Amino acid sequence: MKNFFKDGKPSASFVAGSIALLFLIIGYQSALFIRKAAVTRLIANHDHPDTVYLCLDGSAPSSSHPGQANGSHLAGNGRILTNDSHVTGNGRILTNDSHVTGKVSSEYSVLGRHGRHSPGAESIRRANTERRCECFIFDPNTVSIDDLMRLGFSLKQAESIDNYRKKGGRFRRKNDFAKSFVVEDSVFRRLERYIEIPKLDINKADSAEFVTLPGIGKFFASKMVSYREDLHGYSFPEQLMDIWHFDREKYEGLCDLIVVGPSSPYPLWTLPEDALARHPYIDRSAAHGIVLFRENNAPEAWSVENLIKAGILDMEKGSKLSRCRIAGPHT
Repeated sequence: MKNFFKDGKPSASFVAGSIALLFLIIGYQSALFIRKAAVTRLIANHDHPDTVYLCLDGSAPSSSHPGQANGSHLAGNGRILTNDSHVTGNGRILTNDSHVTGKVSSEYSVLGRHGRHSPGAESIRRANTERRCECFIFDPNTVSIDDLMRLGFSLKQAESIDNYRKKGGRFRRKNDFAKSFVVEDSVFRRLERYIEIPKLDINKADSAEFVTLPGIGKFFASKMVSYREDLHGYSFPEQLMDIWHFDREKYEGLCDLIVVGPSSPYPLWTLPEDALARHPYIDRSAAHGIVLFRENNAPEAWSVENLIKAGILDMEKGSKLSRCRIAGPHT
């Protein structure tokens, strides 16, 4: 202490050190303040983007309009405003971040919009955004990191789910999502009824999509596509078991994951004999019999049931063909 004070007064070195420490503290506090302000601004820009839409007829833009601002509201004069905008006396609209003005267009006008932030800025925003516990319908295979955080997951948990998907992982059923190590039992119970995983349409899927089904490799995926072409489209899911070595056990392992979407009806009553013979349920003899049946019977009598009664189709293949989508005789 004697070195710091002389004659009861602080020495020059003590004063200089104190001033330096004071500036260091002020600088540190300023840096914290600037960082907090920057983070707050990043979060605010995400939650309340300053995009402004105008509409003359008083109707709000549809929810599918690209870039529609969250938190916007419809003013009495039909203008759509965000929290960061206001109407001037001459009917023009200004945003807090820009002084863009303009006349109202007949449809929508976008006057201002925040640009996309860099990945670093997005990472800062996500890390500092308060965790929420919202509930809404989502597909765990496509839901974004931001929406996972809205559902109550931390940034680290959301990124873990996203990394699993990027490596080829897929949630086929709701219980698959529950098995993820970052999904706690209590969280899954809260979200279970909001999980919607679209079923695979076997009339639209390609080989790559078929491979995502349990027990299906490249061989069966290729066969499922080629057999669909032979049938002119699947009419019922059990037709998959017509494929060689596609047994009931394999079918039951995936039947809850698939759906039979629309397909063009099979033109049974208009195809020539050679084309009919290429259908899996119609051999060459039956194809010839169908042509003769059409030539010797009125269109009102054309039905698969009558082909079976006439002995043209056997009962097994005839019953399968009767379940197929078949175009009418005049189509």
